[in-house]
Amino acid sequence: MEPRINLMANETASRFGKRFAAAGQVVEQSLPKSLQELVSLRTSQINGCAFCVDMHTKEAAHAGETAIRLNLVAAWREATVFTDAERAALALTEEATRLADGHHGVSDETWAQAREHYDEDRIAALVCLIALVNAANRLNVSVRNPAGSYEPGMLAAMQDSLQH
Repeated sequence: MEPRINLMANETASRFGKRFAAAGQVVEQSLPKSLQELVSLRTSQINGCAFCVDMHTKEAAHAGETAIRLNLVAAWREATVFTDAERAALALTEEATRLADGHHGVSDETWAQAREHYDEDRIAALVCLIALVNAANRLNVSVRNPAGSYEPGMLAAMQDSLQH
């Protein structure tokens, strides 16, 4: 599978990518890496973004996440390997990603559960992360970026190259 367009080589997309990368850095400084990757992986699974599933699985494993937890992200409700805080973040992730599936968006119950575990800054970071990953999924799915060749650290290197 070949991508329809190379977003990094396109002038308009590259300019957008610089701003997108800068927004991502704000979130990266606000949440633990393992939580970021679990949320990003679940969002990407829901959206069917193979490129991002590949990337977030490998980045999480590289950061020390266990195979059992990575394998169970898609079935987190039935798994015993996630903390209450992670479960609240994953519930928020699903509802904020599946906006079209529910006419009320994120439920008050899910929001209250997330607020039990995260202060205002961290919940803001979670909401921003979910929005960014949803946007990245839509970019990658639209251009058909293929999965399988991602290596840990590639995203950071790409972000660094966009910043300069």
